[in-house]
Amino acid sequence: MGLFPLATVVALLLVLLPQFSFFTFVHGEIPTTLDGPFKPVTVPVDTSFRGNAVDLPDSDPRVQRIVKGFEPEQISVSLSATHDSVWISWITGEFQIGDDITPLDPDTVASVVVYGRYEYPMTNQSTGYSLVYNQLYELEGLQNYTSGIIHHVCLTGLMPNTLYQYQCGDPSIPAMSAVSYFQTMPVSGPESYPSRIAVVGDLGLTYNTTSTVDHLLINHPDLLLLVGDVSDANLYFTNGTADHCFHEQTYQPRWDYWGRYMQPLVSKVPVMVVEGDHEIEKQAGNQMFAAYSSRFAFPSEESGSSSSLFYSFNAGGIHFVMLGAYTSYEKSGDQYNWLELDLASVDRNVTPWLVAAWHPPWYSTYTAHYREAECMRVELEDILYEYGVDIVFNGHVHAYERSNQVYNYTLDPCGPIYITVGDGGNGEMMDIAHADEPGNCPQPSTMPGQNMEYFCAFNFTSGPAAGKFCWDEQPEYSAYRESSFGHGLLEVRNETHALWTWHRNQDLYNHARDQIYIVRQPDICPVKANGT
Repeated sequence: MGLFPLATVVALLLVLLPQFSFFTFVHGEIPTTLDGPFKPVTVPVDTSFRGNAVDLPDSDPRVQRIVKGFEPEQISVSLSATHDSVWISWITGEFQIGDDITPLDPDTVASVVVYGRYEYPMTNQSTGYSLVYNQLYELEGLQNYTSGIIHHVCLTGLMPNTLYQYQCGDPSIPAMSAVSYFQTMPVSGPESYPSRIAVVGDLGLTYNTTSTVDHLLINHPDLLLLVGDVSDANLYFTNGTADHCFHEQTYQPRWDYWGRYMQPLVSKVPVMVVEGDHEIEKQAGNQMFAAYSSRFAFPSEESGSSSSLFYSFNAGGIHFVMLGAYTSYEKSGDQYNWLELDLASVDRNVTPWLVAAWHPPWYSTYTAHYREAECMRVELEDILYEYGVDIVFNGHVHAYERSNQVYNYTLDPCGPIYITVGDGGNGEMMDIAHADEPGNCPQPSTMPGQNMEYFCAFNFTSGPAAGKFCWDEQPEYSAYRESSFGHGLLEVRNETHALWTWHRNQDLYNHARDQIYIVRQPDICPVKANGT
């Protein structure tokens, strides 16, 4: 018999192996953005592999409740604003759904985490807060929902780049979790970075999702960035019947299924989430984002934000800005004011890399959601360009696309690289039509999308598409696009070079489908910083 149980070995591998790279490269020598801009590439749709966009049923063992009483489940780790603190979140007790529901009392179960450095006694203890949220409907016949007790505990005073072990729960019951592990981020600095950051969007809870997560686990990330559309609970009626169309109902237990399925990953690898349109989930009293804002912990307060819909954090020498596309982003609004202050406070000598993420893409060439977020681009693109954002991650479009460096639809060596990774595995199928193909250009009158408040997308006034709403060929700002499910990995090597790799689900685990070194050029791209 070995020294450690198999589950413990797997947990340790998740946090100890990211420093080893074992990919095979499909194009020989890896190109860099200095070799660009690149001629646009469209990979033909592989009709032999469409994946399995079928939701996991509630009978699947991976989504069923296996704990008893008030034992913790749906455990997750998320980062605070800096390396020396993390959030531990979990749920105790059972949800209720139906006509007659009585919310649990959060005060009946304590929120406690005991922890310590790996191979040392867990002598540290922190307490947090708990809450219950409801999803209520005014129409007769719709089933209401009340969650289990959701706990959030912030651990502070942690050492950088260090493996910790922890248990969460209420020791007085007693109802504590098994021991799990997480590794803190490295201290912020120009030569200090997480080894590997996984990026995925529109994950949902389908059999495609399981393939994506399996591939992601093999690549051993030490941070997971989830750019919106999490459980897709709003693709169900309140009675649990799948519909896969937007409507005013949700089946909230899908959130619990998602949390159970994801626990083996996110209880060990910190997950940072930003909202998508599927997280809006309107309910009685015009309340929105209840599940999203309640189930996850966000470093909003630590980063000076007034909302869980937008916030920032550091991961080593990277400053991440997570923006909200479904809340006010006008220059007169709270988010813009916060963003301006946040960007002005970034010291590029300490965090050379500046990465932004939000859900709907600005530079997508697919017909689905084409130019849907144009109003957001009009309001925010200038400030992101002025402060020298290096990379932007988006989801929403269920396909993969990587841009050349671009600003205001024009190739620009100082513009960001925009990467759409909305190919995580949702149940709404893959997007395959391109707006520049004959017959696929949507009418401007069909924009914006259902959940975008304003209309800003008009015909182009200059460039190759002047006088038109769409290009007649793949735009020059689009470097690579492919309709396949998968996930991406960001590996920042130093203050100027970062390796981006995109993996398809149908490929071998160590096979890189799209790969490029993103190179910062601070000598030719001076940025506005520190309020200057």
